[in-house]
Amino acid sequence: MTGSNRLTLSGTIAALDALRHTPAGIALVEFVLAHDSQQAEAGAARQVKLEMRCVAVERDARLIAAAPLGSLIEIEGFLAPKGKSSRQLVLHVAKYEFKQGATDGNVR
Repeated sequence: MTGSNRLTLSGTIAALDALRHTPAGIALVEFVLAHDSQQAEAGAARQVKLEMRCVAVERDARLIAAAPLGSLIEIEGFLAPKGKSSRQLVLHVAKYEFKQGATDGNVR
């Protein structure tokens, strides 16, 4: 079965783990994206504040791991469970763009 699983979320890097490598040698970094916005729902404004666990691999992991806390970033990716038996969701980075205060100005 196939289906759509794409999410775009912007915010600041609120927590950033150290860059690590899997047993297969793949670079990986986990981080927390803090999001704060106002959204329209049923004709009314709704304040939305949330934190989302994210993970990036390889080149993306190296660049995000070098970003300072508080960096503004917009992420596009897919949601997947944290582990095989977990119900906790993690946003896997497919593309990203640093906004104001970008470390290198690159878009992926």
